[in-house]
Amino acid sequence: MTTDLILVADDDSDIRDLLTVTLESAGFRAVAAKDGHTAARILTVAKPAGLITDIQMPAVDGLELCRHARLDPAGRTMAIVVMSANTHAYAAEAGLDAGADRYLAKPLSPGRLVAEMRELLATR
Repeated sequence: MTTDLILVADDDSDIRDLLTVTLESAGFRAVAAKDGHTAARILTVAKPAGLITDIQMPAVDGLELCRHARLDPAGRTMAIVVMSANTHAYAAEAGLDAGADRYLAKPLSPGRLVAEMRELLATR
């Protein structure tokens, strides 16, 4: 059981809700953001241990959010997972180049997401 705070950023409310409930059921604390602007503000204030973000969001996308997170000293050790419905290899490469630790394709397996986040946090 963990009490690490994980930020979930996705413009799709159904996915946001599913991931938040999944993380909380696994023992994490979770906070959700409906867009990249809101997520960037939460990153600055809350300093979460992990970030799960969709790549494709309006205005501030997940790639920009990853780069923003990594600029903050607290964000340099943050566990970051990017996700996208885009299954092209360049989406994964772009996410990793932006600072993400893992790329997961949508639709996500909730169990795999939890396992990935636990693994990333254990190595921090």
